[in-house]
Amino acid sequence: MTRRACACDDFGRAHAVAGDGLPAIELGMPAPAGTGLTRRSFLAKGLGAALTVYGLDRLSVLDIDGLANAATNTRVLVSVFLDGGADSLSMLFPAADPLYYQYRPTLALPQSSGSAFGEDGRLHWHPSLTSLAQLHGEGKVSVIPAIGYTSPDKSHFTSRHYWEVGATDAGLATGWLGRYLDRVGSADNPLQGLSLDSRLQPALATAKVPVASIDGPDRYTFAARRDATALETRILDAVGELGAAHLGSRDRAIREVASASAQSHRLRRELQGLGAGIGQVPSSYPQSTNDFPRRLAGLAAMLSAGLPIRCAALKAPGMYDTHADQADELNTALKLTADSLVAFQRDLEARGLADRVLVHVWSEFGRRARENGSDGTDHGAAGLGLLMGSRVHGRMIGEFPGLGGGLDEQGNLRATADFRGVYSAILEQWFDTDAAGIIPGAASFARPALLR
Repeated sequence: MTRRACACDDFGRAHAVAGDGLPAIELGMPAPAGTGLTRRSFLAKGLGAALTVYGLDRLSVLDIDGLANAATNTRVLVSVFLDGGADSLSMLFPAADPLYYQYRPTLALPQSSGSAFGEDGRLHWHPSLTSLAQLHGEGKVSVIPAIGYTSPDKSHFTSRHYWEVGATDAGLATGWLGRYLDRVGSADNPLQGLSLDSRLQPALATAKVPVASIDGPDRYTFAARRDATALETRILDAVGELGAAHLGSRDRAIREVASASAQSHRLRRELQGLGAGIGQVPSSYPQSTNDFPRRLAGLAAMLSAGLPIRCAALKAPGMYDTHADQADELNTALKLTADSLVAFQRDLEARGLADRVLVHVWSEFGRRARENGSDGTDHGAAGLGLLMGSRVHGRMIGEFPGLGGGLDEQGNLRATADFRGVYSAILEQWFDTDAAGIIPGAASFARPALLR
């Protein structure tokens, strides 16, 4: 019998899905940030791929004209989520600690495997993270080996919600990046917060300004086929022109339909030019059926074209709730994730954009130090976080507490860095904005130094 890597019931966090409302979640768990946001899907190709704008009720006009020419030097944060609680004790494993082999007689990686982590001689990189280890050697990756929060909650729903809203508050309905965008964003730029998915990543949920989700610029088109004929193109152009011609109608319903048609037509023209070059993922990225490398390549193209993106969020490949058969799941998922992120960094460097982009990798919690009886590990506390980019200082944030004295009473790794302090540091050091008013109780959290 084949065992599933995830032994939990379906814990897939509910997202705001355009036109469908919010799926039900487990009774008593926090509702996802963004619940209640109005959403409008701009028509895309026949199977339903679309750009969805959230919070559109607060806009009088959505003017997308010339977005691709709106060159900007604004700094960008890319949030990458490892879904399910990634095992930090495999990603960066304590190869020199005898307790590791005692606690994990089956799952422990050989001491000879993986490259040594230069900042702490006890640790080695997982063999699937070789490309990330090389980037760390260049000083472009900062590792947070034990990040979490006080009184950790081991529920996928609750812990993920805390990370998304930037507080241990089950009632918050806006994401931490959404509140940042509410402070600095504009009412006519839905691309300022971009979820690279068919759904909104809750960390981007706002209260005042619009944000958007899109599968990728190469997927945004009205045509049922990518090789649209000249006649189809003329028809689509005519639809856009009809929409523009009726923007001044006295009938509100006609105005709204006309606006959606005209705006979608303009956005189609802007994004199709980007998508044409990345219908096939560039050879510098891993070639995979997974969407992750394609979406990162699309994001690099959008940034290169000058689209006014401030924050982007997406989910990494794999399912990290590895209660069973952990080794196989991690080998594949970690390699594709690491190789895609490194390819994205190289792409940004080649385009001259690397100084503008910071990548933050996170998961809702780590795993327990001891393996279970199913060749897996159960929900833990502190996990591993990463900051990647040309501007990071490339040094460890916090410390690895060790397995001897660094475990709590339940056998979970204790946190040596609080995610709210890291968020506050990102806001203040990367975005040059005060964390107060965005991160509740921000003054009480130590800020690590993040940048060179």
